[in-house]
Amino acid sequence: MSEEIFQDEFDGQVSYEGALAEWVMGKCGDWRDHYESNYSQKHEEYMRLFRNKWSAEDSERGSERSKLIAPALAQAVESNVAEVEEATFSRGKIFDVRDDIADEQTGDMVFLRKKLHEEFAHARIRSSVAEVLINAAVYGTGIAEITLEERKVYQPASRPMMDGAMKEIGVNESYKPIVKMNPVQPKNFLIVPAAGSVDDAVGCAIDEYVSRFMVEELQEQGVYKDLEFIGEAASEEEIEFDSSVDSRPKDRVRLTKYYGKVPRDYLIAEGVDEDDITVPGHYVEAVVVIANESTVLKAIPNPYMCQDRPVVAFQWDVVPNIFWGRGVCEKGYMSQKALDAELRARIDALALTTHPMMAVDATRIPRGHKLEVRPGRMLLTNGAPQESLMPFNFGNLNAITFQQGAQLQQMVNQATGAAEAQAANMNDVTAAGQSMAQGGVMKRQKRTLVNFQENFLIPFVKKAAFRYMQFNPEEFPISDYNFIPFSSLGAMAREYEVAQLSQILQVIPPDSPAHGAIVKGIIDHLNVSNREELIQAIEQGNQPNPQAEQMAQQQQQMQMAVTQGQIGLLQAQAAESNARGQKYGVEAQMIPQELSLKYADTDGDGSADDADFEKRIRMAELMLKERAQESKDRNDMEGAKAKAEAELIKQLTADSGPQVPNE
Repeated sequence: MSEEIFQDEFDGQVSYEGALAEWVMGKCGDWRDHYESNYSQKHEEYMRLFRNKWSAEDSERGSERSKLIAPALAQAVESNVAEVEEATFSRGKIFDVRDDIADEQTGDMVFLRKKLHEEFAHARIRSSVAEVLINAAVYGTGIAEITLEERKVYQPASRPMMDGAMKEIGVNESYKPIVKMNPVQPKNFLIVPAAGSVDDAVGCAIDEYVSRFMVEELQEQGVYKDLEFIGEAASEEEIEFDSSVDSRPKDRVRLTKYYGKVPRDYLIAEGVDEDDITVPGHYVEAVVVIANESTVLKAIPNPYMCQDRPVVAFQWDVVPNIFWGRGVCEKGYMSQKALDAELRARIDALALTTHPMMAVDATRIPRGHKLEVRPGRMLLTNGAPQESLMPFNFGNLNAITFQQGAQLQQMVNQATGAAEAQAANMNDVTAAGQSMAQGGVMKRQKRTLVNFQENFLIPFVKKAAFRYMQFNPEEFPISDYNFIPFSSLGAMAREYEVAQLSQILQVIPPDSPAHGAIVKGIIDHLNVSNREELIQAIEQGNQPNPQAEQMAQQQQQMQMAVTQGQIGLLQAQAAESNARGQKYGVEAQMIPQELSLKYADTDGDGSADDADFEKRIRMAELMLKERAQESKDRNDMEGAKAKAEAELIKQLTADSGPQVPNE
């Protein structure tokens, strides 16, 4: 840390004037040296490969003449970025809001979600996120600055005039804060080399050129200090947006925006009131803006209510304990270089084998004669032409180089996981092989998607919501909300799942409850304009009709009544048959006894033996009583049996539902 402390000769007090700018720029200089020595050249080469721009530094051999750059790496970058962008923005909703479980009032969450989506559309957040994704895929790390601006809003309005006799039509002007996202290239971002993230570092800085008009406008608004003359920035190749451009604008300022901790005394020396610094300690979280590496335009404590830094960043592929990640270009770098060397060697050899060449005897050609081969050209020779001129070539081009180029391009696809290229190479693969290959590609894309959502998207949404709550509390409800990403599958993943669901749908009968759920899932994966309407129509079709349910209940009750009547009729007929059989049995038993009593034995003279007759009468009565008791017991047993059978029939009927007997 370079510090200059000035001692006043009269009062002996320590002066820190100008120390803040020197302290900040000293750290930024060290961070710049680390980036230039370790990452700058590689990042520039990655961008050249992505844009297919040739440079002399990219030549593989001294005799190389071709400047061809294969588009394999650029295709891989675009394919991977398109998958993440499609998964993030395909549903029209970027995020969802969750509140405390105990909070049953969800109206504020719905309002906040709609309001933030509306503000993001005005700020064109989607295009900014797309640029950050491109930077992350090329360089390995996507960085963005969260800026807060004042937006002028025009609203059509009317007001009465001349005591209400007429109306004046015009517009009302109002000012509202708007949160924007500023994508930052790695060459314009400085951070501690040992930091793994923005929050872990002591600070970070954004070093870039801006128009002088923007600085002067912010000075008029009171955001920056109103200094008389800032000066003109010198051109520095290390922070130019495009180093290949020769013509550079002149009326611009080099602006260094530092977000992080600074010494308290340095901040107070720049005019900050000590009472405004509420955080104790030697270091204070602050925002410092320096113009042309020397002039402090702004130095204030962190103005945001959550004390967060207005910078978000994520790695395309995580490199442990390092801020700079691993992008698509780094993954396919070696394969791309080998492919370019193969194609350039083929093009150079093709020039030697395709274009005509002549072997000439120099002693038989006139002096000063210019030898060129073209249609209609006449060549002068001293002597016979066949003895002086001879067509010459270096042989034929080996066809295996073309196959080697295709294999190298496939290596680029394997290294980068390009979804489109992987699908194109699976034409002759079985269905199981395609499923396995697509599953592996989707796993790699899901890793990047989750990393992007957790480290970039949701932190940005949360910081943007906090700024709207702080600077526009009239329109945004203030509370602690939980934001979750509202993402879906990418285009290739959706096609893969639709194919799987279509195969399952073929074995599900249409009347099954799972049939409607599968159809709903297929429509949910389709990227059609009326997807919500189709899903709503399916849900309404699955809901029961009250009138149809009432009619079905009535029919069921009628059917049960008919079935119960038929069962009662059968039971009555069975009881009548049992009673008739019992009657017939009793009569059959009584007839022999009646005959035996009617034709009882008598004396020969016609006089009956009274004693014997009375004895037979008593025996007959006992026999009748015995027969009657047996008949009664038999009737009771048969009645109990019939009752048990009826109960069994009723129970079986109730278990199996209403049944109509065959006519």
